[in-house]
Amino acid sequence: MYKFKILIGFLSFLITVYNSASAQSDTTLIRSHLKTLTKTPQFRNHSNIDQLNLTADYIRTVFKKSTDSVLVQEYDVDQKTYKNIICSFGTENKKRIIVGAHYDVCGDQEGADDNASGVTGLLELSRLLKGKKLNYRIDLVAYTLEEPPYFRTEFMGSYIHAKSLKESNAEVFGMISLEMIAYFKDDAKSQSYPLGILSVKYGNKGNYITLVKKFGSGEFVNQFSKNFKATKSILTKTFASPPSLPGIDFSDHLNYWKFGYDAMMITDTSFYRNKNYHQKTDTMETLDIPRMAKVIDGVYSGLTSLK
Repeated sequence: MYKFKILIGFLSFLITVYNSASAQSDTTLIRSHLKTLTKTPQFRNHSNIDQLNLTADYIRTVFKKSTDSVLVQEYDVDQKTYKNIICSFGTENKKRIIVGAHYDVCGDQEGADDNASGVTGLLELSRLLKGKKLNYRIDLVAYTLEEPPYFRTEFMGSYIHAKSLKESNAEVFGMISLEMIAYFKDDAKSQSYPLGILSVKYGNKGNYITLVKKFGSGEFVNQFSKNFKATKSILTKTFASPPSLPGIDFSDHLNYWKFGYDAMMITDTSFYRNKNYHQKTDTMETLDIPRMAKVIDGVYSGLTSLK
């Protein structure tokens, strides 16, 4: 029996290694998704409900190529119906992980980095996860209404989703928010911080991806962060601070914190680096697709390496 248990453990290890090693995001598909999400007749903001619906339909169609478990979570705001799109893998597992990104934009702009990049990450993850043996259920969630005027309100798609998990007593191991994952610069002084002294530790080049967590994070955040960094797919820095520090909760993970879930954000640091933030200049032409692909590979490997 002891030898049998050792054999089972070894086989499980080999499966994990295979799943991690086989991750390779497709930059051609990434470009195609980014183009579809950003080069649209209307801007995908809260006022253009028809465009939001078209975007939601596209996300749903891509998700359905990888899994039959796809759900549309609808809710009403100001007599309009908005949609979160959810797809699931490893549904035989009770404990789940949420990976989310918002597909709406702030105002009249394409929102390539913010946050077509994060949504494209979800779409590519769905392809990579197809048919994989997983230790946890993984729900990929594309949220609506993250941006103003609904940011920090109960109308955020992520608030609606996190609340539904709590109300259904879902067993959630943790949550990851993909928030702007595609803007990189190797130039000196291309990276700023909420506190200038942080440049001494993190450097002044915007050439890395950041794993953002709050002090006192739990097992999921710490284990995933360790796994992500171990892949060495891309230069990675971990940033931990109190939630009160400006920017640390500027995305959908904040709502999972509200409901007591272990959550984190993966980001290129948003406006601390990308000056196209919430501007018409936030276009896919400004993005670093190869490094974005490496971020997605890191997420995939970090997830599939969890025990």
